[in-house]
Amino acid sequence: MHEQVNPETIKDLASARLTIQMLLNLVEEVSSANEALRQEVQALRDEVNRAQRAPEGEQGKPNIKPSAKAEPAHSSEKERRVPKAWQKGEKRAKLVIHREEKLRVDKSQLPADAEFKGYEEVVVQDIRITPNNTCFIKEKYYSPSAEKSYLAPMPPGYEGEFGPGVRALIITLYHGSGMIEPKIGELLGHFELSISAGQISNLLIKELEPWHAEKQAVRDAGLSSTPWQHSDDTGTRVNGVNYHCHILCNPYYTAYFTRPNKNRLTIIHLLQGTEQLQLRLNGLTQVWFDAFNTPLWARQAMAQWPQALLLTPEALAALVQRDLSRLNDQQRARIWEAAALTAYYTQPGMPQIDILLTDDAPQFAHITPCHALCWVHEGRHYKKLLPVVPYHRQLLDTFLDDFWLFYHPLLAYRQQPQRLAAERLRTRFDQLFSTITGYHALDQRIAASKAKAANLLLVLDFPELPLHNNPAELGARQRVRKRTISLGPSTQEGLEAWDTFMTLAETAKKLGVNFFAYVFDRVSRSYSLPSLAHLILQRVALHPT
Repeated sequence: MHEQVNPETIKDLASARLTIQMLLNLVEEVSSANEALRQEVQALRDEVNRAQRAPEGEQGKPNIKPSAKAEPAHSSEKERRVPKAWQKGEKRAKLVIHREEKLRVDKSQLPADAEFKGYEEVVVQDIRITPNNTCFIKEKYYSPSAEKSYLAPMPPGYEGEFGPGVRALIITLYHGSGMIEPKIGELLGHFELSISAGQISNLLIKELEPWHAEKQAVRDAGLSSTPWQHSDDTGTRVNGVNYHCHILCNPYYTAYFTRPNKNRLTIIHLLQGTEQLQLRLNGLTQVWFDAFNTPLWARQAMAQWPQALLLTPEALAALVQRDLSRLNDQQRARIWEAAALTAYYTQPGMPQIDILLTDDAPQFAHITPCHALCWVHEGRHYKKLLPVVPYHRQLLDTFLDDFWLFYHPLLAYRQQPQRLAAERLRTRFDQLFSTITGYHALDQRIAASKAKAANLLLVLDFPELPLHNNPAELGARQRVRKRTISLGPSTQEGLEAWDTFMTLAETAKKLGVNFFAYVFDRVSRSYSLPSLAHLILQRVALHPT
């Protein structure tokens, strides 16, 4: 940029302003580059220190986190929210009274003229936790003719050494309340229960097939409950290896799926809901070949492959290696994605969604017919700009004010959608995101937002669509808290247990179901409570979104 600065060309005020703008932008670029280099140098110094002084315990510069009270630098929550009047909730109405005790005044302490004026109620909450060990004395018979013994069966829900109360409590404390296994054992020990760490672990991860089936039913009911779905992902360490936890959700459910990758093919497989990735080629595949700019010669070669049949991953890999070896890795990945999407949209008996609401990560594109983007996430891109020039900070603050002033009418439009209002909002969007401020980084960011107009304004065509992806981000936050406390599962069984019970716990919370009561109902084999999947479909029928 500085090559364009020539003092000889400054002939008037306009030329001077243009030159100053260029110099100020140069200051921003140099400052940004300097900060990046500073961080890189520090990282290299830390690495050198660790390599040279490892025996002495050198750890490099400590990573000191900001104060918990400090406002997050990139948060857009404060700006987007419309202030609401605070009201204290009524707790008494939600409480169940288990006993009443009438308290009397010591009349000997009363004045002679004291008159009885009725009663005043005070509700006190308390809890009682006591052991309830049972010795089952089982009848036993022996038949000499059959050479067989007959033993009275245990009541439903009693398996092994621990009854349904203990098993339900352990699951609730670990998956619903975020306690770690050693502390659960310590708590139970306070109430004179004798249980080992291994037994607690087994109760949490062994023989969970019915629970996994319930999770699958929740996923299917959730996907069929609305034509749009939220999605996001966050990291999870599995036996020391970096995996990715994917979240699918809407107002009725939240489901978790932890996989080795977070690419587009993984997300498609999650939507398919099958154990093995399904792949198919037919006329519909051409839609994605067009979107992915697949070379013509590769399309001609694939036209000779089996059409309309389900292909195994091994079969497709062999065909790609045989006929498409000239393609690079990225082009090959697009072939797999097109085949997986074709299988998904021709898959019988499985719910298929129309709109995916996410951030602007590339793996979410092209999966559904429509792709909506989160306005809150878009606002964070602007908060990540850190201008050092005061004038640029002023320009950024002014634009962010205008950004959220546009967002609030979109919220109002969702409540009362009208065609003329939609047209006005489209025009206003085009005007706002055509702004040229002279701050180069901000102008690039504004132009990037304008290029996403179709995704950011999808709500004008589908007013029921939320404007942000907060539900998925809140779901991801639950996994972050879980891994902060428990680090990560170390086995495949543990991983599946994490996903299943987090799905059931978060879905129960959304449906207003007591998670402990639900778990106890299942482990006791009473099945008096309806399944969460049934409740989702029931809720949709009564209150469609």
